[in-house]
This record gives sequence, structure tokens and C-alpha cells, in this order.
Amino acid sequence: MASGWRNALGNLRSFVGNSLGGLRGGSSLASWAVAGTLAYFLWVRPSQQLRREQEERAAMAAASPDPYRYVEKRKPIPDPQETGLIYGSKNDENKSN
Repeated sequence: MASGWRNALGNLRSFVGNSLGGLRGGSSLASWAVAGTLAYFLWVRPSQQLRREQEERAAMAAASPDPYRYVEKRKPIPDPQETGLIYGSKNDENKSN
């Protein structure tokens, strides 16, 4: 019975060792360190720099005015109507004395 779990543990250990490249000890650790460093400098860091540059470009585009954007340069002419949207009646005709 005791040999059953030992075999299972040994099989699990050899599976993990083989899945990590089959190397054991310090050479395995060193190879993973080299692979991680290469992955960082070849994939992770450039993607971070690209994202940062895109955010900076977006901030610059938002800060600088668009030369073709429509800007209202005149004040709107007030509506000359006496009644309507303005609450209450402005003419004195309706006022009873």
C-alpha cells in the first residue's frame, strides 16, 4: 500500500521534471532564468513601451485642438417671443387691474 503512493509521487515528479524541459538542479534554474529574461526583453518590455507610447499619443491628441473642429464664435441670437419657453407672461395685456 505504501509503495502505491510512492509510485504515484515518483510519476508526478518525473512528469513535472519532463514538462519543465528534463533538466535537473542548477542548470534547470539557470535555463529558466535565461528564458524568462529573454521573454521579458523580447515580448513584455516592448509591449509595455508600445502601450505607454500609445497612451502618450492619445493624451497629446486630446490636449491639442483639432483645426477642423467646429467652434461657435458668435453668441446665439435671443428668441424675441414674449411667451413660450419663458415661464410666465411678459406682456401686460393679460394683467387685470
